[in-house]
Amino acid sequence: MTTTQETTTTVPMPSLGENVTEGTVTRWLKQIGDTVDLDEPLLEVATDKVDTEIPSPVAGVLTEIIASEDDVIEIGAALAVIAASGADAAVSEPDPAPAAVVEATPATTPPPAHPAVHPTASAPATPKPVVNPADPGSDRVEKLPRIRRTIAARMVESLQTAAQLTTVVEVDTSRIAGLRRENKDDFQQRTGHKLSYLPFLTKAAIEALADNPVVNSSLNPDVTEVTYYQAVHLGMAVDSEKGLMVPVIRNAQNMTITELAHAIAAAAESVRAGKVGADDLTGGTFTITNTGSRGALFDTPIINQPQSAILGTGAVVERLKPAYDAAGNLTIAVVPTVHLSLSYDHRIVDGADAARYLRDVKDRLEKGYTAADLT
Repeated sequence: MTTTQETTTTVPMPSLGENVTEGTVTRWLKQIGDTVDLDEPLLEVATDKVDTEIPSPVAGVLTEIIASEDDVIEIGAALAVIAASGADAAVSEPDPAPAAVVEATPATTPPPAHPAVHPTASAPATPKPVVNPADPGSDRVEKLPRIRRTIAARMVESLQTAAQLTTVVEVDTSRIAGLRRENKDDFQQRTGHKLSYLPFLTKAAIEALADNPVVNSSLNPDVTEVTYYQAVHLGMAVDSEKGLMVPVIRNAQNMTITELAHAIAAAAESVRAGKVGADDLTGGTFTITNTGSRGALFDTPIINQPQSAILGTGAVVERLKPAYDAAGNLTIAVVPTVHLSLSYDHRIVDGADAARYLRDVKDRLEKGYTAADLT
């Protein structure tokens, strides 16, 4: 008999971000007896900020699951035990299934032939059976995922906390449309990213915050103080299979259009790949949600608390608009336009403040940028 020396490793609940003290086990990806590799995902854990996968700290065999699904586990507490064995366990092959036995049956005599029956022209046609609609089946009831419950609670909390309303403007994007059209191929070849309208809209939105600081602010919970942020830590709403997440791009006020394009793409990829951490979702001062990527004309977004405002960017669409030619004659022109909708906390931001901010964003976009801004 061969004896295999075995060591075990206890897998703890890792740190899940600043101010996060516990997590909920939502799903085990491995079961007892499964072989796991180093850094292979073991289980999924949810907090009130993010869902994440916990990787295995060692290679070996999962021998014990300590925390069951739906258990709330403190940071540092044990989740499972993995045994690292010096020899592979033998894998037993199942016995082959016995061959099927085919019983001989006596030959059968074909039934006697019946005389053919030929219907006459006067024979009535047989009515077609009535086809009943297919049964749609039973309704499906599913447990709401933790992240969806968190989103639901925060949306209601935001509406109950702030006096929210939305102001909308329409922007002529002719100049940035032309700049984008002339530079998109070179931009993609140089950076590896497609040049969408979003980095231009984002750049203008960030620049306008400098002259409208109340839009980049937050009230304290008892509404006695307001914090005006010098930096713009930009939240970018990202749609994912697990739900809406808002990763934060730090110090976005220092970024060029090219750097913003890269940061936006990287943030979206980290969310959709399940690699975003809790710290990536905290500390935002202002948020942008791009519902135009799904074809929406505009929306009325809900503020990401405790921020004072959120900007929604709609789809860029072509519209017929009155225009004047060089001779001063009134004509009709085809103009690419976008709707920008700012939802804001009316406790601290007045309607005039919102209008001034949107006017500044609009002016920057209609004035346009240059190819030098894309370097």
